[in-house]
Amino acid sequence: MSPGGVVASTAEPGGLAGHLDGFVRAVRDAGIPVGISQAVDAAEILTVVDLLDREQLRHGLAAVLLQRAAQRPAYDVLFDLWWPLSDRVAVPGDDDAEDEAEGGDGRESTLDLPDSGEDLAERLRAELLRLLMEGDEEALRRLARIAVEQLGRAQPSPSGQSYFSYRVMRALSPDTLVSRLLEGLLAEGDRGGLAEQVARSTARERLAAFRAAVEAEVRRRTAAEKGREKLAKNAVRPMADQVDFLRAQAADLAELRRAVAPLARRLAVRLSARRRLGREGRLDFRKTVRASLGTGGVPVITHHRPRKVHKPELVVLCDVSGSVAGFSHFTLMLTQALREHFTGVRAFAFVDSTDEVTRFFRPGADVVDAVARIGREADVVAFDGHSDYGNAFEVFADRWATAVGPKTSLLVLGDGRTNYRPPGLPVLADLVRRSRSAHWLNPEPRRLWGSGDSAADRYGEVIDMVECRNAAQLAEFVTTL
Repeated sequence: MSPGGVVASTAEPGGLAGHLDGFVRAVRDAGIPVGISQAVDAAEILTVVDLLDREQLRHGLAAVLLQRAAQRPAYDVLFDLWWPLSDRVAVPGDDDAEDEAEGGDGRESTLDLPDSGEDLAERLRAELLRLLMEGDEEALRRLARIAVEQLGRAQPSPSGQSYFSYRVMRALSPDTLVSRLLEGLLAEGDRGGLAEQVARSTARERLAAFRAAVEAEVRRRTAAEKGREKLAKNAVRPMADQVDFLRAQAADLAELRRAVAPLARRLAVRLSARRRLGREGRLDFRKTVRASLGTGGVPVITHHRPRKVHKPELVVLCDVSGSVAGFSHFTLMLTQALREHFTGVRAFAFVDSTDEVTRFFRPGADVVDAVARIGREADVVAFDGHSDYGNAFEVFADRWATAVGPKTSLLVLGDGRTNYRPPGLPVLADLVRRSRSAHWLNPEPRRLWGSGDSAADRYGEVIDMVECRNAAQLAEFVTTL
């Protein structure tokens, strides 16, 4: 089918236009912002790329739908679901292409497979080693299809047939082929030099390509069994700025750090704009009247007394107990980045007692190291090490009574779970009253406020309580502060 014929099918119900619309909706549901203009551009892409070239289509749609490199992994997973691996792009209404997506091009049937499971795995393993040495990506992709069909199937269940990539990897153990693969890639006497480094890099790339082909084939078969839309909700990892602080894994930490860093700069711009707009003080009546004499007594131009503009001060009260450790890590990162934009930044950490930790955030200090030192050196535990917001607030008010004043912005970070201890509402209310502004960032979903030992709903009556579960919500808070 020619590209022109494919485009013509968009007018048919459920054709290419509907298929693209479903794909764009899935991309948007994955947390990637896609506007109407971008969706229109995606439709335009279908008229200028070769629809029979899957990779050209992948890159063309990515060019108009994505804004950041971090969005690419989620996009690639969704693309593989909506445009499954085949020698041709699987276009709705194109029976030949869909048949190829299901069964390939027929060349994979040339592999003579034994019946027994042990012999089957060994035969496929030997074939895998041969193809890895040759570096034929198309042949590796066909082998991945065979391996998933023969080795990836689990026992049938009432919900249908299931396939798993780990079953294929466990049976073939491709990582154990590295030494034999290097022997085939290296010539005699090339060990230990640059040639070996290149060979190892090549081996890693080819093994990664095979793993990706297996995972894509598993997703394709699962999507055919259970539906693309249902699979997309579980197959796509949330974007870094959508990952909950309380559930962040090690793999998410670096991306989250990069997401938090620009927030201080954004807040600095807003604060600078406010300072520029607020430089004019009260009306200077004498100068205004004198200037009006030149315009017939009409005060066309008003004059104001200059106002001395001060950078605001910031006081941060942060719960560093184990239940909110991930959240406090990233909010303290923001605190560190804001130091240059405030006259004074003072940080206080607490569990069931409070201690000032500003000393750990000297200019140039590593935030990860600072957070670790807080746990080792700060006097934040007085009794049993369980959160006690009431006692922590009282200790802060007693020891640092002058820390909060009319020029101070107060920022409280924590989940508000008091372990059924007194919440210290009067002390917090007094701190809020004495501050210039006060906000509380809570990493728990709003629906959980007030449940169990949470006093978040009661705290919300005396301070502005803001849900802040991920970097996206933290960015929204910063831009509206």
